[in-house]
Amino acid sequence: MSTPTITSLAFLTPGNFADDDPYTGLEETLQLFEYGERLGYDGAWIRQRHLEHGVGSAAVFLAAAGQRTERVELGTAVIPIGYESPFRLAEDLSLSDVLSRGRLQVGFSTGMPHAELLGDLVYDGDWRGFDLSYGRVARVIDNLRGDYLGGPDTVIQSPGNTQRPRLQPHNPALVNRLWYGGGSLRSSRWAAERGLNLLSGNIVTGEGTDDFTTAQLALISEYRRAVSDSRPARVALGRVIVPFDSADATTRARYRDYAAGRHRRTLAPQGAKRTLFAPDVVGTAEEILEQLAADPVVPAVSELRLELPYEFRRADYEQILHDVRHLIAPELGWRPAVETASAVPA
Repeated sequence: MSTPTITSLAFLTPGNFADDDPYTGLEETLQLFEYGERLGYDGAWIRQRHLEHGVGSAAVFLAAAGQRTERVELGTAVIPIGYESPFRLAEDLSLSDVLSRGRLQVGFSTGMPHAELLGDLVYDGDWRGFDLSYGRVARVIDNLRGDYLGGPDTVIQSPGNTQRPRLQPHNPALVNRLWYGGGSLRSSRWAAERGLNLLSGNIVTGEGTDDFTTAQLALISEYRRAVSDSRPARVALGRVIVPFDSADATTRARYRDYAAGRHRRTLAPQGAKRTLFAPDVVGTAEEILEQLAADPVVPAVSELRLELPYEFRRADYEQILHDVRHLIAPELGWRPAVETASAVPA
């Protein structure tokens, strides 16, 4: 069996907050980004969620996170493209990227969750005939390339300035830091052909198999087969990993109960799309390393993204990040790019 060699370690957090006190939860998530950077993590990612107790605009949140951190990559996984204006989203992402000094990593997905509730609030016309799939993502990418609008003689006037119109501010490097959350063979091919990096987490589509790892390996292989040789392509693997070495007995039991409550969905394909779920990896660091060693997908990638569970507490997240960084990641070959002082969970 191949030995894992993880060169990039990141985490993805849901950005929870209480309904009657959103500020406290959002501030704690910003502090978690700071804590992850102190630990030496290479990336800190936020989910984008609509109608939930989470971040509805990743671009806004990451602009704030960019002012609270200095080195860590700032990612979002993923932006559902159905709610977005391709040009306005490009403006927001570009501004946030410039403010972070070029650290954004932007993940997209297709579709519009809660469409029947939100579609008519987002669009003035009948949105049901709009392209809310790959074509809309492609329009965001094209806008981020920053091509000039109009002909070569087209200019716009602003106070004290005459210029050719294009996306502003413009960082041409951002277009190389875009990702797609692929769950099917078709989506992985499309991501490769469009020059996007690939995010593959704990959910895939069962195409010709009921086995999660078989399906995920096929997806990654299809992406690498289709990707252009002209650029380096990144593949990041997401896993829910919950070590409890430094947790107390009550917290350990709660972590076990959490994983047990989600285990049934991993036993067979779910729904008409045959969705397959990876089991959560919960236990001591030794137990987790044994499970990861038996996971055939882990040696196939060099970037690991720790997916933090929903609705845990800040102290839980810090304890998980601490134990993964000190007890698990080094055994997978990972070393921090910048040696930092050991951070102790709150």
